[in-house]
Amino acid sequence: MEGLKQFPHGMIPLAQTKFRFFCHPGVKCFTVCCKNVDMILYPYDLVRLKQALNVHSAQLLKQYIRLVKGENPFFPTAMLKLSDDSGKACPFLTASGCSVYVDRPSACRTYPLERAVDRKPEKRRDNEYYFLTRHSYCLGHSEERFYSVREWVRDQRLDNHNTMNELWTEIDTLFAGNPWQGEGHGGAKQQLAFMVCYDIDSFRRLTEEKMLIDQFTISKEIRRRISQEDGELLKFGFEWLKLILNG
Repeated sequence: MEGLKQFPHGMIPLAQTKFRFFCHPGVKCFTVCCKNVDMILYPYDLVRLKQALNVHSAQLLKQYIRLVKGENPFFPTAMLKLSDDSGKACPFLTASGCSVYVDRPSACRTYPLERAVDRKPEKRRDNEYYFLTRHSYCLGHSEERFYSVREWVRDQRLDNHNTMNELWTEIDTLFAGNPWQGEGHGGAKQQLAFMVCYDIDSFRRLTEEKMLIDQFTISKEIRRRISQEDGELLKFGFEWLKLILNG
């Protein structure tokens, strides 16, 4: 939710109010939310998933991701590909729960909250708001455990995901302006953008072959982190895309 002028109908931001929620194998609805769900995945989600599965990012795309036309008419949205059976379960769901729990996507971490960012507040700074979501099947809201928003964000280790997703929002906004006008479908710049955002291993190979990082003034520490961490490479890729698309 971007550039909020008013809150979604019927929703009140939690602020400092604590909410009641706890999900665990003991609740009867355990893993119900992992089935028949439309889940958008962001670039950092893909990075974490391919690390958890120890596969090449191109294989992750082929096996677990479906690309759809989302809100951005000029760039595809990545969504989780569910199983083909009647249950339409998440492919990472097992009898004991989530097999990629440590590296689970942002949406899984945030639930039962929804996050909104106001990009046009007073005093020229972004504000974030969290809203409580309820589904009739979810019994976690009846469990005896209470969290503040800050406690939930910390407990679910959301800070890094939120930071990376904010960077992605900037890039997605850039894409929404159709910076590749005249290229036609699947032009060179579009393919580069797709590689950076959704195929990090191929982008790493490109940076090494073209010695991209050597073309910029970057500290030794950042170079080391880029060489070792896909998340840092993704950050570099976002900045590189801004450069080539904005001229």
